[in-house]
Amino acid sequence: MPDQYTRGSRPRSRPAIEGGTASEIARSAEEAIRTGRFSPGDRLPTIRSLAASLGVSPVTVASAYRELRRRGVVAAAGRRGTRVTERPPLTLPGSPITGVPAGARDLATGNPDPDLLPSLATALATIDPTPRLYGSPTKLESLVELARNQFEADGLPAPRVALAGGALDGIERVLAAHLRPGDTVAVEDPGYARVFDLLRGTGYELEGFGGDDSGPVPDELERALRRGARAAILTPRAQNPTGAALDERRARDLRALLGSRPDVLVVEDDHAGAIAGAPAFTTCQQSRPRFAIVRSVSKALGPDLRVALISGDAETIARVEGRQLLGTGWVSAILQQLVVRLWSDPGVSELLERAASTYGTRRSALLEALSSRGIAARGRSGLNVWIPVPEEAGAVSALLQRGWAVAAGERWRLGRSVALPINAARLRTPPAIRVTAATLLPEEAGPFAADLADALATGTRTYSA
Repeated sequence: MPDQYTRGSRPRSRPAIEGGTASEIARSAEEAIRTGRFSPGDRLPTIRSLAASLGVSPVTVASAYRELRRRGVVAAAGRRGTRVTERPPLTLPGSPITGVPAGARDLATGNPDPDLLPSLATALATIDPTPRLYGSPTKLESLVELARNQFEADGLPAPRVALAGGALDGIERVLAAHLRPGDTVAVEDPGYARVFDLLRGTGYELEGFGGDDSGPVPDELERALRRGARAAILTPRAQNPTGAALDERRARDLRALLGSRPDVLVVEDDHAGAIAGAPAFTTCQQSRPRFAIVRSVSKALGPDLRVALISGDAETIARVEGRQLLGTGWVSAILQQLVVRLWSDPGVSELLERAASTYGTRRSALLEALSSRGIAARGRSGLNVWIPVPEEAGAVSALLQRGWAVAAGERWRLGRSVALPINAARLRTPPAIRVTAATLLPEEAGPFAADLADALATGTRTYSA
């Protein structure tokens, strides 16, 4: 069974981690991870056992592990020990994302349907070939104007607009504009796994909050803020992995809650944009001191177009752009021109409408097929459906044997690798699988649901034996 689907650690003889100081131990452990002797999800030796084998103080090993945690290389998982994070910020042997096994139907990787992405041929033919030099404007005003018009048409505040190289790049830049490593960020649980990886890799602490089909539950978010979160990342629609989407009432309740906490940086990840299949609502207001709405084009126009538009308050946008000037400088003008051409093409606008409708039809067909089999699932918007199961690895393995590749939900469940306080046990998200329905045809929904029902029934008999 491929490890990227079960995410379980494998029994193996553990390599010795060397060193006599905290920095030496940390470097040795990092090398062991980088060279593949430890894999993502694997457990490191306990502090006491490693200290005994190295002949050093447990305080020294604890300091080494603390440094590795600060850099997002490992995470404390409570009784499950200290484990390598699923995507440590290191170059690892092989690709961190591997392909679906040959012959399996790919419902795991989260991609949009290639047939619903616009062709770039016509847009590429209209690109201005004039070389762009240092000192040129960093933003195309035509793109900024289109973005501002889109935000305002959706009723979203757009006082200032910046560009980034994709949604995660935008989120990272916005957080860095106000936070420091060690600060706590409130995140959805279950939530986007790559956001978890990014935050851990940049040294932030994570505090989870729960949600339902209408988005974050206000009481849950308030609890996370009371526990010291200085920022909150929310997905207003097409939430990955559950498909949750804000409605008008929930957005209003969250605005009221966040209005009482003007010190909190609010970041909305509107990664799906026009193809989300749900209207745009926001928790942000024009008067909010610190906010950013990040809208990527990757799901609608294609993942290779690494462009995201950031609407935010003047201070946040100024800091984001100022820091960008010190590094990459700007988002490629070629990519900016491509987005302008595509967004200005009536044919592309029609395609995006068709994509949103098609994704909605496919989600609904899968949800109905699952419901007919007595299987509860979530998927109000976006590309994915979230299906609670008694045990993830068994369900994933059984489906793969039947020809379906799906993703185990533990990557999206914060409780998997974060030690929660005893009184927060209720927040641990139960097991589930994530199914990307973007390419699942309606006529395939019934067979998939039947195979899942059979897998769960077989698993139930197996687990109770």
